[in-house]
Amino acid sequence: MTTTATPARRGNALSDMWVIAQRGFVHMRRQPEALADATLQPIMFTLLFAYVFGGAISVAGGNYREFLMGGIFAQTIVFGCFGVAMSLASDRKNGAIDRFRSMPMARSAVLSGHALAHLARGFIPIILMSVCGLIVGWRIHTSIAEAVAGYALMLAFLFAVIWVGILLGSVMPTPEAVQGVGFATLFPITFVASTFVPVGTLPGVLRTIAEWNPVTAFSEALRKLFGNSGGDFGPDPAWPVTHPVTYTLVWAIAIVVVCAPLAVVAFQRSIRD
Repeated sequence: MTTTATPARRGNALSDMWVIAQRGFVHMRRQPEALADATLQPIMFTLLFAYVFGGAISVAGGNYREFLMGGIFAQTIVFGCFGVAMSLASDRKNGAIDRFRSMPMARSAVLSGHALAHLARGFIPIILMSVCGLIVGWRIHTSIAEAVAGYALMLAFLFAVIWVGILLGSVMPTPEAVQGVGFATLFPITFVASTFVPVGTLPGVLRTIAEWNPVTAFSEALRKLFGNSGGDFGPDPAWPVTHPVTYTLVWAIAIVVVCAPLAVVAFQRSIRD
């Protein structure tokens, strides 16, 4: 009597990815406090700078509240890498990744599922900031096509920073480590930029750093696509400030090309340790 070897169990990559993404959606619904960075923080920053600091900051040829929204959008989307990094680090710490490895599922499902869930999660702050911006006086002055391009650029950059978050969550051993390293790195990057003040108002070295900072280009690209003032660029502005959409797209592509492979390698190494 002959026996037939049982074929190796393999999951379907797309369906497995969707299962992991659904798990992320369930966690968001059951732990709404974990969405504070995607809900309360952007609203707080919008109201704080619009009503507390807005009267003290002037924008040449424009409305500060309209100038502000490009920076708030950019900062919040950059901070979007925290959510996926914290989730992945938590799964590694509490043993969920080990349980996934014991199941007949595609190996790519964990990272792709986390990425999909947090890409969808990114719609929440974008919608909330748009509504809050309209309340404080922000308006879109360009065509529908340019406005759609602005929102598409936000999603493209969000997809890029999600891979930064996956890399961070694969390298850092705990969610607390993710939070400490992430804030220490991202806060200077988002503040030494034109998020809240025009680059032309910054002194010497800080202005040069801000002009080449991708967060500045991202903020200015959104202002350009929404028809909002970018403020004073100062004399002889750098190329990224005058070509913000192109510079932002270059950075988004570069981040994915560099960080996605590194994140996969780091994750595989972390689950073997």
